[in-house]
Amino acid sequence: MKSRGFNLEDPQLTIPERLNKLIGLLTLALCWCLRVGEWLQERTPLAIKKHMRRAHSLFRYGLDRLQNIMLNLAVKELEFYWVITFLSCT
Repeated sequence: MKSRGFNLEDPQLTIPERLNKLIGLLTLALCWCLRVGEWLQERTPLAIKKHMRRAHSLFRYGLDRLQNIMLNLAVKELEFYWVITFLSCT
């Protein structure tokens, strides 16, 4: 949720209502990334390193895929619709 993900420390909010909304939105985004990462893990498993851990976390795997889709929206329009539908099933 911090430096390599959503940069939670960047907004300098002091109003509790807005901070609550931000944390709620980030929680939803976290769940979305994790679910997409889990789904991707089932399809194409992440590499296991020598220390018996995955190369990336499931959250990072999902976040990277979602970023790729959003940055290439014109090309990946069908995948975007699938990811939105996937979110509604969570």
